[in-house]
Amino acid sequence: MQTNYILIDFENVQPKSLNLPKDYSFRVVLFMGANQKKIPIELAYSMQKLGNRAEYVIISNIGKNALDFHITFYLGRFYEQDSEGYFYIISKDTGFDILIKHLQEQKIRVQRFNSIDDIPVIKQSKNQNISFNKRVELVVEYLNKRGDAKPRKRETLFNSINVSVFARLLEAKEIEIIIEELIKRDLISINDKNIVSY
Repeated sequence: MQTNYILIDFENVQPKSLNLPKDYSFRVVLFMGANQKKIPIELAYSMQKLGNRAEYVIISNIGKNALDFHITFYLGRFYEQDSEGYFYIISKDTGFDILIKHLQEQKIRVQRFNSIDDIPVIKQSKNQNISFNKRVELVVEYLNKRGDAKPRKRETLFNSINVSVFARLLEAKEIEIIIEELIKRDLISINDKNIVSY
């Protein structure tokens, strides 16, 4: 099972707790600024329940982007150890997006979200019975976030929807129906060589 690495920028996102699905592997790192002295007890308890799969990184000095550089360092280290993992930066800081775009172009599975609850595997585990229209919305949102790194072939698009959006919780025919709906709504077109245009 592939590991989901969650790197939390606690300076601008303060989750009250972690409600992670038990069927998936997670590793959580909470990055705290030098002036941050407290976290909610529910968050500390949910971190503790993860055992050695959770850790705190407390930045010892104050400086512009100090915490961001620490997150970037840990992201690189985790990728070096586990290139098959999924990597999520939880931060409202859009400064990460340039790096993320570059990494996605290298086929590294990394995304930034404003909230832990926006991570597809977590969102989907909470909403397994969501409507068809909501499923399509989630796919469109995911593709928009990919920018220029959108899947270029039908098979890659299928796999991205399957893994990155719905965490392998949908059947193949359900994903095909979503792709057909994207075509029907003129959001994508697929030629006879299975090349996707947006």
